[in-house]
Amino acid sequence: MAETGASSDDYQPSAFYFKVVFSATGGMSDTSFQEVSGIGSEIETEPYSEGGENRYVHQLPKSVKHPKLVLKRGIAKTTSPLVVWCRSVFEGDFAAPIVPMPMMVYLMNENRVPIRAWSFANAFPVNWEVENFNSTKNEVAIEKIELNYNYSNRVI
Repeated sequence: MAETGASSDDYQPSAFYFKVVFSATGGMSDTSFQEVSGIGSEIETEPYSEGGENRYVHQLPKSVKHPKLVLKRGIAKTTSPLVVWCRSVFEGDFAAPIVPMPMMVYLMNENRVPIRAWSFANAFPVNWEVENFNSTKNEVAIEKIELNYNYSNRVI
C-alpha cells in the first residue's frame, strides 16, 4: 500500500537557504550572503518588417543576455578574500588585468544538500557599494556586490 504522507520533494523549495561559492575565496568560508538576485536569462530580439506584410513585425532572436548578479551581505573584514578580489578590481587602477572567477549559487534543502544549482562563467565585480547608514534603524551595515558574467547554466 502506498504511503499517503507528503515527502519534502512534493513541496516547492524555500528561497532562504542558499550558498554562494567563489573560486576567489580559495575554499575559505567567506560568502554568507543575505540576498542573491539577478539569476536569469533573456533573449534579445531584433524587429524585422516583411515586405508587403503590414499586420505585424517579425521578432527574430538575436542573442542571450543576463542581468547582473547582485549579492548582499553584512560588511566584511578587509582580509576577506572576496573583499581582496573586489579591491584589486576597483582600487588597482587597472595596473593588473581583472581576473574573472567561476562561481556557483546553490539552493539547499533542510539537510544541507543542494537541490538547485547555477554556474556562472567568468564573473567579475562591476559595482561595489555600501548601502545607506541610518541612525533611526537598528540594522546590519550591508555591502552590495554586482557581478557581470559571460553566461550561466542551471546545473541541477
